[in-house]
Amino acid sequence: MTRKQKKNLIRICISLILFAVLFLVDCLVHLETIIPNEKISWLLPAGLYLFVYIIIAYDVLWKAIRNICHGQIFDENFLMCLATIGAFAIESFPEAVAVILFYQVGEFFQNYAVGKSRKSIATLMDIRPDFANVMRNGEMVTVDPEEVLIDEIIVVQPGDKIPLDGIIVEGSSTLDTKALTGESLPQEVKEGEDVISGCINMTQTLHIRVTKVFYDSTVSKILELVENASEHKSKTENFITKFAKYYTPAVVLSALILAIVPGIITHDWTNWIYRALNFLVVSCPCALVISIPLSFFAGIGAASKQGILIKGSNYLEMLNKANIFVFDKTGTLTKGNFVVTEVVPKEKREEILKYAAIAEVGSNHPIAKSILEAYPSVDTDYTLENIAGYGIIARKENSIILCGNEKLMEREHISYKKVESMGTIIYVAKDSTYLGSILISDEIKTETQDVIKRLNQLGSKTIMLTGDNEKIASNVALKIGVTEYKASLLPQNKVEEVERLLHKKKEKELLCFVGDGINDAPVLMRSDIGISMGGVGSDAAIEASDIVLMTDNLTGISTAKNIAKKTMFIVMENIIFALGIKLAVLILSAIGISNMWLGILADVGVAILAILNAMRCGNYKKKKER
Repeated sequence: MTRKQKKNLIRICISLILFAVLFLVDCLVHLETIIPNEKISWLLPAGLYLFVYIIIAYDVLWKAIRNICHGQIFDENFLMCLATIGAFAIESFPEAVAVILFYQVGEFFQNYAVGKSRKSIATLMDIRPDFANVMRNGEMVTVDPEEVLIDEIIVVQPGDKIPLDGIIVEGSSTLDTKALTGESLPQEVKEGEDVISGCINMTQTLHIRVTKVFYDSTVSKILELVENASEHKSKTENFITKFAKYYTPAVVLSALILAIVPGIITHDWTNWIYRALNFLVVSCPCALVISIPLSFFAGIGAASKQGILIKGSNYLEMLNKANIFVFDKTGTLTKGNFVVTEVVPKEKREEILKYAAIAEVGSNHPIAKSILEAYPSVDTDYTLENIAGYGIIARKENSIILCGNEKLMEREHISYKKVESMGTIIYVAKDSTYLGSILISDEIKTETQDVIKRLNQLGSKTIMLTGDNEKIASNVALKIGVTEYKASLLPQNKVEEVERLLHKKKEKELLCFVGDGINDAPVLMRSDIGISMGGVGSDAAIEASDIVLMTDNLTGISTAKNIAKKTMFIVMENIIFALGIKLAVLILSAIGISNMWLGILADVGVAILAILNAMRCGNYKKKKER
């Protein structure tokens, strides 16, 4: 609770005690009878109640006056002032104070709820680094992170935040990434690995070579997303805003008609003015104006706790309706890192990998890297010749190693055994003797099948787009269970395919594209909802997307969809509940059955219940998915 909230709570408590004592005394001795003169007998209770009223209502009165000066007349402050001042005018002193007192109680609950919901998002703001220790001229200098240049070396001590993205050049440590990814388990890092800004270094000192300036760093981009999230409002929020804009003037006009027309007919002005004032109290749109944005805010906060950044409540609302999910394959459905998955024959595994590693030792190609990871210790005394489109020939004295595709074997007249498998086949021969083959393929992420299955069970279409050939694509599609797939697509073909799907879909259907690479940025922007993999995804993809999965785990999609579903359910609950109760009490007020005490309950009580209900959006538990 903030200092301002504590101060306001104290004011409410003091006012509540004073009002309770005053109301009790009034009920026992009737304050208006203390002064014998009937003409001025109302002055004592009016003065005492007015004293309490000013203590609790001065800020509401000031806001109403200030808004009127700015041309914003019809808001909740105006309604409360009009109703309570009117109540004083017809000598309903206790009701006047009670209305504003319980209105302030409702406002306190609102501020507390918003503050609590903000905490989940505010934790992201704590990732902003305060300083960077940079090595300059052999000395460590503490500077602002914005002053550090690319390729400078920064030193991060245990307990400090990593201020900028970079590569570890010295040291190994454990990182706390919870604020970024929502992942509670620490991450082990070592020399040569990439690290992103915003993580907390936990155990050992790290020396990091900076690869991005502060404004391009991960932490800067996340902060920008969080700060701009409130600008993208959902259709429901916009509707409620427009509804309140026209609803409030309509209510004031209705109250005037309710007071004037029957008053002229019956000449019972006090009774009909009282009904009209009660009508105003009940009609205050606080429950909707407060609880609906709060529900979305809490939902976005719940997502951020799970490492899911949603750029606005409109995307949360749209995700709930999304029923077409289009996935890029490499790096999204698969790990995007080629690995040796099979060596034939198995009994010659080490020998085959050894000679392949010798041939590939000088290459930066992903396939070469996968071989070198499988067999890191190699002899580099060979002379390497790279033959484009065929492979590599390694020569050393009278020894020749051939490592490449089937065309290399045929070119060198090597009798080999052709392999038909899903992936890249590398054939290896030494001194004109065929040794065997290596199958290299991209691994499917462990969670992919489960996520696709969940989406299929929800009745969604799941479509895979890939640049791989038909054979590889069909094999992956069959394994993971997508409903459709398209193979052999260039980046521009992906955009064309998404355009085709957008044109083909029904009016109420929404298409969500999930990708990670820079080639996916145009498709992410063109789709109804773009989801990017934030941890290893490119900057362009993150900026072009509407939702960012910081963990690079596809389960974030089903998590975000569940949060969106829960949020929209609570939003509809609040709309139906608030409007239903208010409409019923408004009718009772107009026909004289309800009094201002029931009006207070209908306004403040409904608002508090709606706010408490909205706060449930922030209590999402991931275990519910299981």
